[in-house]
Amino acid sequence: MTENESALVPEQGWHCLHLYYRVEQGQWQLLSADEQRAAKVVLSSLVQEIRALESTQLLTLSMVTPKADLGFMLITPDLHAANRIEKKLSLALGADVLVPVYSYLSLTEESEYAATEEEHARTLETEEKLKPDTPEFAQAMTAFRERMAKYRHERVYPTLPDWPVVCFYNMSKRRGEDRNWYTLPYADRRRLMGGHAKVGREYAGKIKQLITGSSGLDDAEWGVTLFARDTFQIKAIVYQMRFDEVSAVYGDFGEFYIGLQLPLDELFRRLQL
Repeated sequence: MTENESALVPEQGWHCLHLYYRVEQGQWQLLSADEQRAAKVVLSSLVQEIRALESTQLLTLSMVTPKADLGFMLITPDLHAANRIEKKLSLALGADVLVPVYSYLSLTEESEYAATEEEHARTLETEEKLKPDTPEFAQAMTAFRERMAKYRHERVYPTLPDWPVVCFYNMSKRRGEDRNWYTLPYADRRRLMGGHAKVGREYAGKIKQLITGSSGLDDAEWGVTLFARDTFQIKAIVYQMRFDEVSAVYGDFGEFYIGLQLPLDELFRRLQL
């Protein structure tokens, strides 16, 4: 999948592309059995080719509910590669077989509200009663730096889990006349996001979350992808988050898309292809 143009790799983060399609069964049935088999081989080979690209991940999803039939989640550094992949995936089963119904482009990113070393040091002094000039304090700060480095790397350069349920939705912070997130002082926004993150930590081991930024790239400001082993945990965390002030007062949400991670052979059977 090499081309002549130079790579368009962002200064920080990887491109994240969510793609959802309807399978046009009428168009598919116009193909002969041999043409259908050949089309599935084309898509299978393309998926393998994409997954072999450096720093690139591709999930194949059977979408639940008729909002869409087939979904892909792509993470790759180069915008040219993302663009080529999207075009090839759309045509892999033949002309007009896959009809796009929804897409979303974003970038993996760090959180601007992550705890700083200075704040953690104050917490160690005030709550843990550790003195800065002690070995225990130094050990705690080293552990914090290692933990935050791992957290930042996972946010910006994530490894997508193989958990079966994948939920995606977009969201923005409200900018109305009465409630405008962006007119709040940074300290207030940071405090509010701290409470928001605390709710998320209650679901450690039950939910894996990827927040990607899309200001200037798509219609909303963030894309949220939740991975889970069952739908109950997704329903529970989204419901609980509704009571958090960040969501209750300042959050605007797009449509929700639920997919199941499946290997291609099972995906073809599920889609009756």
